[in-house]
Amino acid sequence: MKRRWLVALPVALGMVMCVACGRAPRNYKVLVQQNVPVKMRDGVILRADVYRPDAPGKFPVLLERTPYNKAAKVETAYEDATHGYVVIIQDCRGRYASAGNWYPFKHELNDGYDTVEWAAALPYSDGKVGMFGSSYVGATQMLAAITHPPHLAGIFPVVTASNYHRNWTYQGGALTQWFDESWTSILAQDTLDRVVSQDTDAMNSAKALPLSQYSLFPLPAAAGAAGLQALAPYFLDWIHHPSYDAYWKQWSIEANYSRIRVPAFHIGGWYDLFLGGTLRNYLGIKAHGGTEAARDNQRLLIIVGGHAGMGRKVGDVDFGASSVVHTNALMLRWYDWLLKGVHNGMGRAKPVRYFEMGKDVWQEADSWPPAGERAADFYLHSGSHANTIRGDGTLSTAQPGSERPDSFVYNPANPVPTIGGRFCCDSLHLEPGARDQSPNEARPDVLVYSTPPFTHDFTVTGPVKLVLYASSSAVDTDFTAKLVDVGPDGFARNLTGGILRARYRNSAETPEFLTPKKIYKFTIDLWATSNDFRAGHRLRLDVTSSNFPRFDRNLNTRESPELGSQWVKATNTVYHDAAHPSALVLPVSPQ
Repeated sequence: MKRRWLVALPVALGMVMCVACGRAPRNYKVLVQQNVPVKMRDGVILRADVYRPDAPGKFPVLLERTPYNKAAKVETAYEDATHGYVVIIQDCRGRYASAGNWYPFKHELNDGYDTVEWAAALPYSDGKVGMFGSSYVGATQMLAAITHPPHLAGIFPVVTASNYHRNWTYQGGALTQWFDESWTSILAQDTLDRVVSQDTDAMNSAKALPLSQYSLFPLPAAAGAAGLQALAPYFLDWIHHPSYDAYWKQWSIEANYSRIRVPAFHIGGWYDLFLGGTLRNYLGIKAHGGTEAARDNQRLLIIVGGHAGMGRKVGDVDFGASSVVHTNALMLRWYDWLLKGVHNGMGRAKPVRYFEMGKDVWQEADSWPPAGERAADFYLHSGSHANTIRGDGTLSTAQPGSERPDSFVYNPANPVPTIGGRFCCDSLHLEPGARDQSPNEARPDVLVYSTPPFTHDFTVTGPVKLVLYASSSAVDTDFTAKLVDVGPDGFARNLTGGILRARYRNSAETPEFLTPKKIYKFTIDLWATSNDFRAGHRLRLDVTSSNFPRFDRNLNTRESPELGSQWVKATNTVYHDAAHPSALVLPVSPQ
């Protein structure tokens, strides 16, 4: 049933918006229509709430397509509509008020296209549609954009991915277990509400919710297969498609940058689990976008937390009041410029802005990474005893000579526990963000390499990778790496990290198992950071073979970690000699 009413927001809100947009906005009264039907090309009806100025004339549209319940967006939708926009919040297919079956990514291309064109044709729309939102709502924007609806004029994707295999469900070939299970648990609740009266298996599976019990696999021990099939069949599909195959390629954003023809404002976060995808989206559309306007009008903002927290404190670290960004006000400013032609400085601003940790200041640049950065190799060294923080592992720019390797035993039954980092969505059980890594650095299965304390500030901004020469006694294993800033008080703050499943060292598409004890070259992508190591601080690298439950544990066998039942211990060895110069490759700012 549709309902309509008028509401006027107070003038005080307009004054707040004036600060954000640089001009005195009109404080429109707002008309609201709830659960407006939108018919998709296959006949399925999706439902949207429409907030629009109660005034004559036509207005640009701001559209959000969400799986998280459009009813939760009332306050911000009102606010944005008073600013002179038609704001449309739509439940995705199979979610809340919308009909159909929910399956992540599957319907967003066609449904996004159809909804954009429906919105543009509304009698109070001026024909220009901009999309906005974060996380999966960023995915609904990116997927719609690659179908290039004629009336889509811009997107504003916040903390979202570029490839739903490599930087969403998996990373480096490893399942992002904590996120996959916790996010699926959130999604499954609405599905459960829909089917519980009809499906006994689904009703019984409620006892197994949330999936975020994060138990060790194999899968039957984690949750009932019948319940999962009823509530989240896509989760089963994810674990049955560990390689980058046709299942994932059908939704690839990266493979379709040339089809994106609109300006985009990308927001990522240093501690956000989709940072890698945000950076790739910005660079990919800037280089390969389908129009000159799209290529020339890409913007990138990198905040601190993202999914790990949007406030000034992210994890255990307070980054100061200046680190906080009000993304909704920024979105309005972007669309004031893009859709309304307001001269608010957005068109003159440098395209890249990022928060530099350590100094805790904002920086601007003409490109990403910033011009002038140079790659510096910090080589791993030790006397073969780099295990634990008490070991003899060091990092320096001096190339290695004749050195003995470091070894540790990785036991899948006792994986290195996750402490902070890039993940969501269950902070009650495991807190993300910046955390002290010292407890893990006391474990014998963690190799620790540190520089001496810096005598002057040392700034790292840009992509980070580890070139690692290593062997294993097993046919498969993982290698993880973590870049850490160690203060004079010993607080070891994680900055960025990565993982590589050995079977995917050469290709995400085709697994290749190891020959035990053979030395291989592994390149581990640690994504990126911007951090000023202050004088007196040390730069540290932690290397091991697990980060659980952030990532699933490798069984060190040919079996799937999620479906297999047999595991073995692996003796993993890291080499750092003249023939095998393992090195942390850092983007170093001129000093």
